[in-house]
Amino acid sequence: MMASQTDSESILVFIPAYNCEGQIGRTLRQLKGAEGFFREVIVVDNRSPDNTVAAAISAASSLDLPVRVVRNVDNLGLGGSHKSAFAYAAAQGHDYIVVLHGDDQGSIGELLPHIESGEHRKVDCLLGARFMPGSRLEGYSAFRTFGNEVFNLLFSAAAGKRLYDLGSGLNMYRVDSVRNLRYQGFADNLTFNYYMILATVWHRWKIRFFPISWREDDQVSNVKLTRQSLQVLKLLATFVFRRRYFLETNHSQRTPDAYRFETVFDNGMSRQSLSGQADART
Repeated sequence: MMASQTDSESILVFIPAYNCEGQIGRTLRQLKGAEGFFREVIVVDNRSPDNTVAAAISAASSLDLPVRVVRNVDNLGLGGSHKSAFAYAAAQGHDYIVVLHGDDQGSIGELLPHIESGEHRKVDCLLGARFMPGSRLEGYSAFRTFGNEVFNLLFSAAAGKRLYDLGSGLNMYRVDSVRNLRYQGFADNLTFNYYMILATVWHRWKIRFFPISWREDDQVSNVKLTRQSLQVLKLLATFVFRRRYFLETNHSQRTPDAYRFETVFDNGMSRQSLSGQADART
């Protein structure tokens, strides 16, 4: 399946990565043969102590589109990497941003038919869903599946809208919609996606879920289940009972100029040669 990219539509692929040395190469190689859908790829490494950056640089050479590998100037968390990438997408004039986690659990091939059909133009975001009819889980424990489904129902009740996944790691957003969202105040840790989904529902975004396959084999989870569950319940209670505080407070404890990255590799195909630091400010 191939598509030709037009000058009137620009799609950035953002790949957040942390300790993905064994998986980041596979993730990037998912794009091989699908380069025509996208204008640029940016891998944002969140100060990984392993060889994630070197593995990403090695794999990037096989792709026939601009690829940039950058490293956050500090450990900014998954949410902080999203903030840097969102700002970069807006600064570079991209129309859409695809989020594909660097641990190779999801497949970008399952998003391509939606792009090819133009479905992304009808909504503010396309969200991959692991727990809706038609999805498939591989190596995912029954306990975690049950827990996720319970949280999906709780968040759906709070939001007044059926939510099939709170953050799968395969999503697509319209950049103009993101630009008008106060995402800079969302938490920088793994709960960023929870803030994101609740805020987008509150702002009446057009949201469309699509079923995906999700696998766990050699990936290492950074989620501590008990601690994460308590954080999520507290977050949901804040949305329900203190909505203005939830939507308007800076939950990150960082100023906008903290979200910066350094470019460590550019394959030379980029439209502009940028340092990557000013671009990443939210």
